[in-house]
Amino acid sequence: MLNIITKTFQQLTTDELYAILQLRSEVFVVEQNCVYQDIDAKDQKALHVLGFKNEVLVAYTRLFKPGDYFENASIGRVVVRQNERQHKYGYDIMKVSIDAVQQHYNETTIKISAQEYLVNFYSNLGFKTIGNSYLEDGIPHVAMVKS
Repeated sequence: MLNIITKTFQQLTTDELYAILQLRSEVFVVEQNCVYQDIDAKDQKALHVLGFKNEVLVAYTRLFKPGDYFENASIGRVVVRQNERQHKYGYDIMKVSIDAVQQHYNETTIKISAQEYLVNFYSNLGFKTIGNSYLEDGIPHVAMVKS
């Protein structure tokens, strides 16, 4: 069972911020072998959804209000530590994130830029593919919307 909390950038402790950046780097840079600028000066605007298991960050997303990233509200940097994925924590963190978008931004339409191999995962959460696939940092992505 995950302990999931939502915080603004200003509310994050330095240890939490370090854990977020470490997890994102571990998965998006090292595991996916993708060199890209993860620290993009957007974290300060985002709401951060952190999923802890036994005090260790194992799942994370960041949320944006409409206009901060896309025209719609959005969820990004969706990540679950590799050795914890069999527990389906991705669904837990996404459900809390979807609820948080509605609660904090009063929005029900959410746009994401999904890695193509995760389309079924996001479809199970109510997202629908829009448009064609495209490369983002060398990885095939597709835009998806939930309304």
